[in-house]
Amino acid sequence: MKSIGIILSGCGVNDGTEVHEAVITMLCLDQKNADISYFAPDINQANVINHSNQELMSESRNIKIESARISRGNIKDIKSADSDKLDALILPGGAGAIKNFSKIFDNPASPEINQDVSNLVKKMHSKKKPIGSICISPLLIAAILGNFNPELTIGNDINTAQMIEKFGGVHKNCSFDSIITDEKNLLVSTPAYMVSTGPAQVYQGISKLVDKIFELCKQN
Repeated sequence: MKSIGIILSGCGVNDGTEVHEAVITMLCLDQKNADISYFAPDINQANVINHSNQELMSESRNIKIESARISRGNIKDIKSADSDKLDALILPGGAGAIKNFSKIFDNPASPEINQDVSNLVKKMHSKKKPIGSICISPLLIAAILGNFNPELTIGNDINTAQMIEKFGGVHKNCSFDSIITDEKNLLVSTPAYMVSTGPAQVYQGISKLVDKIFELCKQN
């Protein structure tokens, strides 16, 4: 049984984790009988968005508490994540993957990555353990691992692709039903809702990502 960590950034596409992407990832992992661990920082979100009208709300919410909505309460502080006990790591998308874990949207020149998220990604990478990133989250991986020139995809959005390359990454265009694999860095990415129009399309890319993650796990 493979132990897979999922990093969540809240609950909701506009201020946290994209729920469809997270649940589809969980489904694909469960179909492979994976031992799934859920992690999130125990800090407040960057902001809270009313998802019915996209307006900013005047309240604060905790990332870990909100993420527990997706994981059915089974959530751990990311500070407790042990890279020695994980075989792979996956980051679903959603705006929270960037704005709750970094300042990339505010100041790309000084992204200020969350230290705990960055540390876990770097430890997994240094131990040659696969990392999957979905939707917008490959941008975060580029900001963390840019010195290794990671090959990644967010689909075909020119502005985001250029940001990945400014961090040192190599962006490759990709359709909703495909993945990009960086064999050297053991990175797998798929664009999901960056290009997809619904859960069925998202499933096609994420299922291939999970399959590839397991294939890479077997090689290490």
